[in-house]
Amino acid sequence: MKLKLNYVPHTLHFKFDARTSRGSISEHKVFYLQLCKENEPEITGVGECAPLAGLSVDYRPDLEAKLRDVCRQVSSYNIDWLENPLEVWKEELALTDWPAILFALETAILDLKSGGAKQLFDNGFSRGEAGIPINGLIWMGEPDFMQDQIRKKLAEGYNCLKLKIGGLDFASELEILQSVREAAGPDELTIRVDANGAFKSEEAFRKLERLAHYGIHSIEQPIRQGQVQEMAQLCNFSPIPIALDEELIGVLGTTAKTDILEKIMPHYIILKPTLVGGMAASAEWIKLAEERNIGWWMTSALESNIGLNAISQFTSNYTITMPQGLGTGQLYHNNIPSPLLIEKGKLWYSKQMDWGSIN
Repeated sequence: MKLKLNYVPHTLHFKFDARTSRGSISEHKVFYLQLCKENEPEITGVGECAPLAGLSVDYRPDLEAKLRDVCRQVSSYNIDWLENPLEVWKEELALTDWPAILFALETAILDLKSGGAKQLFDNGFSRGEAGIPINGLIWMGEPDFMQDQIRKKLAEGYNCLKLKIGGLDFASELEILQSVREAAGPDELTIRVDANGAFKSEEAFRKLERLAHYGIHSIEQPIRQGQVQEMAQLCNFSPIPIALDEELIGVLGTTAKTDILEKIMPHYIILKPTLVGGMAASAEWIKLAEERNIGWWMTSALESNIGLNAISQFTSNYTITMPQGLGTGQLYHNNIPSPLLIEKGKLWYSKQMDWGSIN
């Protein structure tokens, strides 16, 4: 029985210019891979390929050409001929360097197996029985804009906030943190910060010392990736736990993953399946981290609700001990309607809501 694979492009429009230390973006082009059996086109599995400019290794001019080639080749396969098609396609279609495509295919296969119901895993979250605690994401911007976001998130019941830093002058960012701490102490509110590699290595430790005065839970990627020795030294002496994020991008294979963890020994790693090669690749990172007593949490990488759903259901296969970074479903004017909703700082899958069309 032959398969049929095609893709649908979709441009997501932000409700505001999403700003990080790498710049701001107002839209995000994604591609929905649709997989079905040739004789059952009404049952379709959908996965999202959503590489990010300036970050994803597969954000390339030839991305659509690669997608067309993958669709052509997958459509020549028979669904019944092997147990794990993704592993075969990864090699035969040369997808190792295309993590966003791998994640999309992985999701589409699982969704097809579920009958196109988008029930990729059977757990408390996907059954609508348990919510996932998430952090409230505070985007960079002028101080008033950031303060307004913080007030709204606190009013919505979040007890963990993640602030993007590195885009304003450092003194202004410290003032914002001071005002947050005046409103809620460390026992009431967990604060994470994400520098997106904005600090220079020679100034990073001094800035970490100043940030430590505000009871910060952790800082993501204080210096840019690729500075392994400098990052290892920071992790060893930092007054704030350090989480690796961009550092994991492009690290392929068990040996390379083990090497980076053992050289740097971070306090946490942050996993984005779109950037690291999908859920199976994320599962390997988790296994290697836990073996070394390194904590982790999962974060979406600005996918629409299609990708967010897959990441959330996958995450719920694990015992969740801290808030996850899965609150990005509200960023877009034209997101795909879905059963995902946020209530009091938790992400839920509502059985009373339906999925909208991607076309």
